[in-house]
Amino acid sequence: MLDWLASPALQAFGAPTTWAELLGFASGLLCVALVVRQHIANWPVGIANNLLFIVAFWHAGLFGDAWLQVVYVALGAYGWWCWSTGRLQQRVRTTTRAEWWWLAAAGVLLSVALWWYLERFTESTVPWPDALTTAVSLLATYGQTRRLVESWWLWISVDVVYIPLYGYKDLWLTALLYLVFLTLCVFGLRAWRSELRRVPEGSPAWSTD
Repeated sequence: MLDWLASPALQAFGAPTTWAELLGFASGLLCVALVVRQHIANWPVGIANNLLFIVAFWHAGLFGDAWLQVVYVALGAYGWWCWSTGRLQQRVRTTTRAEWWWLAAAGVLLSVALWWYLERFTESTVPWPDALTTAVSLLATYGQTRRLVESWWLWISVDVVYIPLYGYKDLWLTALLYLVFLTLCVFGLRAWRSELRRVPEGSPAWSTD
């Protein structure tokens, strides 16, 4: 199965595209569309997407992003549990000042630690962009599990870096996917901000249909 996923499925922009990247493209679009709607199915679809991109990124030598997908799987399981059990009895909310401080501190520490690891123990050709995007993506995913409106801003900023990074690594279909992600993130930000204005923070509800 792994050999098949890592094998070429088609040519995109003059570079071979693996089955893992192709299926990751499709599941990624579905996942973000479900997040915009706050549909609980975004979590299992997202986990499947993460598993596919582990193969795609490892094959392309993006080791930081490959390991990031493993953490995404854990965060996806946590988010799925939170949304399905009602542990987060609230709709979307804004990020507090205290949360911003510790998120910023965590982002700096994660970026430096990941850069050091990638520089010393892997063959990554882009250790700093790989480390930075990995760290910010983790923070954005955490914000998504907590329904923080500003998590969309984190996703937007990281997508702006991911698009040229994946193009540089000849992952053109994935670069195109993240261009679509960028657009969906703008819609997601508008939708969540609209709900925040419409419904008081702390009101419980999420979509299952």
